[in-house]
Amino acid sequence: MSGVVVHLPRGSGGADGGEPCGDAVTLRLGPGQVARFGRGSARTPVELRLADPAISRLAGEIRATDDHWQLTNHSSTHSYLVENPEGAGEYLRVPPRRVGAPVPFEFSRVVLPTRGDLTVSFQVFAPDHVYLDPDATGAPWGSRTVTAYSLDESATYFLVLVALCEPRLRDQSRVAVPTTPQIVERLGGHVPGGAPTARAVSSHIDYLAEEKLRIGVLDDREPGRGERRNGKREEIVGLALRFGLVREEHLALLPSPAGGGRERQRPR
Repeated sequence: MSGVVVHLPRGSGGADGGEPCGDAVTLRLGPGQVARFGRGSARTPVELRLADPAISRLAGEIRATDDHWQLTNHSSTHSYLVENPEGAGEYLRVPPRRVGAPVPFEFSRVVLPTRGDLTVSFQVFAPDHVYLDPDATGAPWGSRTVTAYSLDESATYFLVLVALCEPRLRDQSRVAVPTTPQIVERLGGHVPGGAPTARAVSSHIDYLAEEKLRIGVLDDREPGRGERRNGKREEIVGLALRFGLVREEHLALLPSPAGGGRERQRPR
């Protein structure tokens, strides 16, 4: 993946008076492109409109680079937090007027302070963290290669991928791919930060399909949306199993299934 994906959840954007517009917003930024965020106005257009009146008209901006992204804080008084939802509380603080702070996390939540009980936040999926071929250590630079599919096995999206593949890994039959509610139930409280929501699981599935595995985008707006979403899951599972991206030993990452005594013995 080159560039970043920025996602503003449903109900976070809004007009100047703070009334939420309701619609989710997803932006794709290539290297060098910038997205500005804040309350915005006719004179101060922004790509991500944040509804809270305590947020500046132009609160900050995100700039994509080839291998990471940068956050600029335009506020003169407030720091912003960039959290790693998969890092057991890991975060970095971007102080007021900081320009181009590099963010190292592959999946981030940008959090802005408000005067209410709730904060305002949006999500950023960063460029792939690329890893060298482990067999090429010490080899001349010209002969080194990178992995075709860069997957972090400690990330939540990988847990979602394992849960999608689990039924076929356990008995090898052509059983139905799990639905989003089934994955939410399967992962339960096993995900850092608590049980995932259906919206979060759907976002991880989209991220896997469009950015990590690059299987091609299926348009959910067309007729047959349910079939298309199921087709996306089928393609994800098929590719992951064909190339061995998810294997039987990865089932150990999931919580023990109900009636676990009947499951097939996993290699240790």
